[in-house]
This record gives sequence, structure tokens and C-alpha cells, in this order.
Amino acid sequence: MQRRTLLKLLGGGIAALAARPFWAIADAAPSSDDYFIFIHAAGGWDVTLWSDPRNERKGIIEPASTGTVSTAGLTHWKNAKLDGETSTFEILSPRGSTLRLGPAIGGLLDLHDRLTIINGIAMNTVSHEDGTTYSATGRHRTGGVIPESSVDVVVASELGTAQLMPDVCVKFPSWFTGSRVDRRAIPLRVAEVDAITKSFARSGDFLDNDDRGAMAVALSQEASELSRRSVFPATYDQLTGQHAALPTLLDGRFTTAFSTKQLEASYPTLRIGPGGQRAAFALEAIKRNVVRCVSFGIGGLDTHNVNYRGHAHTLQDMFDVIANLVKLADETPHPTKPTAKLSEHLHILVVSEFCRTPQINLVGGRDHYPNNSALIVSPRFRAGQAFGATDPDQLLPTPFGTFVDGPRAVSPPDVLATFLAAFGIEPRRYMRDGEVLKALLV
Repeated sequence: MQRRTLLKLLGGGIAALAARPFWAIADAAPSSDDYFIFIHAAGGWDVTLWSDPRNERKGIIEPASTGTVSTAGLTHWKNAKLDGETSTFEILSPRGSTLRLGPAIGGLLDLHDRLTIINGIAMNTVSHEDGTTYSATGRHRTGGVIPESSVDVVVASELGTAQLMPDVCVKFPSWFTGSRVDRRAIPLRVAEVDAITKSFARSGDFLDNDDRGAMAVALSQEASELSRRSVFPATYDQLTGQHAALPTLLDGRFTTAFSTKQLEASYPTLRIGPGGQRAAFALEAIKRNVVRCVSFGIGGLDTHNVNYRGHAHTLQDMFDVIANLVKLADETPHPTKPTAKLSEHLHILVVSEFCRTPQINLVGGRDHYPNNSALIVSPRFRAGQAFGATDPDQLLPTPFGTFVDGPRAVSPPDVLATFLAAFGIEPRRYMRDGEVLKALLV
């Protein structure tokens, strides 16, 4: 059959396809009103500067001071005397809140009543690779092997397989493993946001847009036919919708929306380095309803030496990005629920691989330490509160409640299991460890 004849036969479906919005997935496919952003604070953060502030010497704690931190430009640094001489910082206690926050919290201070903080997370590792794996999957590496899927992949598998892009990953510790996870949830990994636009670019030397549209119709019709004959039609129904959306997905106007230049123009308040660009992409892709989960990393926190002077600034920049992201979500209509705001169905989880030592080392920095904190911004969680604790002298995790295996500190699998449970996902289906912390849930 000649190419032109094939296109003529398939062309009848193009008109119907063109009338269909690019976000329209097959009617029979399950859907969710919730969207997810997962952020990795890469390098290990100093929790004494934001979630678990310490401004006095106890045990081995050496608080941040004007001698170890560059305070110029830190929005919430207020000098306080340490031992009558050295200046440290005042701890922030927002009115009407039980939170105690450090000076690096940045713009999130204005949103303190929407923050859920988990302190005293026992990491049991000071390795970057193992810590990132443990924070994202709830399991340590086993001989270099990733034993479980990361939280973003699990959520995408349960709630996002009807999306064109269930999970987009930009330098996040994202892993797909195991037979229980839907292969459509394999994350689209890119080094930078610009790669998204480039990946959709198509040459016109051999096929034009009409040709690609005709092939998309053929694939969609084939998937529909397979669905009618299948015992389990849902997968083919979802493939039908994904194929049907391809022509618009490959349209230049669509891909241009995700260029760095356009994102910066559309979201000027997020123009703070790569983290801001990644947050802008997340908001734009969610607003267009083409992605369920966006996971990305923000680096620069691995400060062992005099670079520690800027550690608080790096944290503040990251928290400013998150704060502006939440504020923009407050102003953005939900993509499928006209009466709702996006922020009512947007859930953000921020993790790091571990925290920094309580002591300042000999070269003016802090090293790796097996304690941690996590941050959640979600209407499904109790906000304006901190859960978990560390001891007053050594900054090590202390028991938080009684678990099935007795009193112990919170661990990463507990945090992840609780996050999954908040959306009706059974954690044990995907995770070996972890208990749901019901006290965190609304």
C-alpha cells in the first residue's frame, strides 16, 4: 500500500482526534484529582538552621554563629548572644504555632501554618548514595542494588498511569523495581527541564505532523480493538488515550511552554537557579494535566569546609522556591475541578539523605550525621506542627511513640508509609518496612 493511500484511510479519524483536548485520556481509565511534587535537598542539610534549631552549646552542639555563617541576606537571622560574646540567632516561634524554626526557613515562615515537619528521623547511614536510597525508598542499598521502588514511582503507579507522563524525574533519586509496579510508571528521567522540550522535537524530513497524527490514530484504533477483546481492558484503554494525545503533545506550541525561556517568563517568582526552573516546570505540567508526579533535586548542601558559610543561603533559596510554588498553586485553578484551587490537591514531600554534624569541624564546616528531618506541605497532613524529636545534647533521634516493635525513633520507611497511606495506597504492597504515623494525618 502506498504511503498516501494509508494516510487517506487513516485520515478519517484525524478530525475527531483534533477536536479532543490533549489532556483527555480514555474515559474508562482511572483518574485522580491529586498531584505530587517530590523534592530531594541533595547533599545533606543542616537541620539546626531550619527544622530543629539549636542556638546554645549543649553536649557537642556548636551553634551557627556570625563567625561560621555569612548572615548578610538571610531574611530571618536575628542576632542573639552566645556565651555573652559570640552572636548566634534567635529561634523563630510563629504566633499561634508550636513550631520552632531556624533562620534559613526563608519564605516558608509565611506558610508556617501549612508545614508538617518530622524531626529525629533515624538514618543509620552517612553515605550519600545509601542515604538518598533510604529516604526515597525506605530501604538501604543491598550490595549496590536498589531493593524497592521510590515513593514517586509508587504514587505514579497507583494514581498516574492514565497521564501522558505519570512521573517526570529531574535529578531525583527515583527508582523503578519489582513486579508490583506498573511499567507505565517508569519515570521519565532528564538531566534538566530543557531536555523535555528537546525530546519532543521532531524532524520534518521524513514525516510531517499529518503523518504522525495518522499513525497516532492507527495506534489508538489498534489499542481500542485490543481493549474490546481483552479480559483486562484498562491498560489498553489508557494506551488508547495516550496515543490519541500524541499529535498535540508533539505540537510545537505545547513543547515551547516547557522551554526555560518560557518558564522563566511565566513564573518570574521562581527564577532562582535550576531549582526554580524545575519547580516552574512542575507547576506548568500539572496545570496542563499531563503529569501526575514531578520529582526533582536541588543541590549545593554538601558543605564540609568554609563553604558552610553559604549553607543557610542555599537552604533559604530552596525554601523560597517551595514557598513561591505553594503561593502560585494557591492562585492556580485545578486543571479538572473548576471550583477548586490546585493547592487543595497538591502534595509536596521534601527529603534529604541525612543532616550535618552538631560540631563545626576544623575547616569551618559540618560533616555527615545519621539524623534527619522531612517536610510535607499537603492538606492531607496535620499542619503547623513538628513530630518526632532529638535529644537536647547530642542531636540524635529519640523514641517517638510506640511502634509494633516497641519504642523507637521515626525512620524513613515510616515517613514514606504514612505518605502513601494518606492517599489510600497500601504501603505493604510496595514496602517491606514502615508503620503509618496516624498522628500526622488529618
